[in-house]
Amino acid sequence: MNFIKVAHAATKEWDTTRCTSGGVATLQGFECLFYNVLQVVTFFAGLVFFFMFISGAFKYLFAGGDQKKLAAANAAITMSFYSLIGLIVSVLILRLLQSFTGIPLTKFAIPGGSLGP
Repeated sequence: MNFIKVAHAATKEWDTTRCTSGGVATLQGFECLFYNVLQVVTFFAGLVFFFMFISGAFKYLFAGGDQKKLAAANAAITMSFYSLIGLIVSVLILRLLQSFTGIPLTKFAIPGGSLGP
C-alpha cells in the first residue's frame, strides 16, 4: 500500500482571536504566544505585589514593638508598593509613547508575510 501524507499550506487570513490559522502553524503564532506570556507575567506580578503586601502586613502586626522587625515589615510593604507602581508606570509609559508616535507599542505583531496586514 502506498500511503501519501498531504501537507496543507496556510491559505486563509490570520485569525488573531483563535491563534491558529485553520490548524496550521504559522509565524504569526508567536503573536499569540507573546500576548499569552505577557498576560501571565502581568498576573503573577500582581500576585507578587499582593503576597508581599500581606506578608509585610503580618510582619508589622507580629513585630511586637521590636524595631528591627518593624523596619523589615516597613521595607516589605514599601517594596511591594514600589513594584505595583513600577508595573503601572511601565504600562502608562508604553501607552503615552504610543499616543505620541502612533506606533502600536502595546500590540505585538510580526510584519510582512502572506498572512500579515
